[in-house]
Amino acid sequence: QVQVVESGGGLVQAGGSLRLSCTVSGLTFDDYAMGWFRQAPGKEREGVSCIGWSGRGTYYEESVKGRLTISRDNAKNTLYLQMNSLKPEDTAMYYCAARTTWACGSGAWQESVKYNYWGQGTQVTVSS
Repeated sequence: QVQVVESGGGLVQAGGSLRLSCTVSGLTFDDYAMGWFRQAPGKEREGVSCIGWSGRGTYYEESVKGRLTISRDNAKNTLYLQMNSLKPEDTAMYYCAARTTWACGSGAWQESVKYNYWGQGTQVTVSS
């Protein structure tokens, strides 16, 4: 049984930082590209970032480039999202997802239907 569990969300002031973690069990972690998505109230889920199986081949949504950094530790079956210089518009539920490919794919990484396993999400709230 595959389990995907996010943690690390919380309330932070604008300009602050958070580090999200996602621990995966029940699958061979380094066989999967991993992504972070977010969904704000009243909005569609959007892809934030993706990382290939080896830690190379990273992609970011335009509005988070230079502020968010995705990484993974395959020995710990864990995905991370370091979030710096947070803005109120970053407020959302953040989800971790696993995709049954080794690479993200430059043209498809933001399509949520491409991902096979999802966590329950962790809330990030940025106050102004």
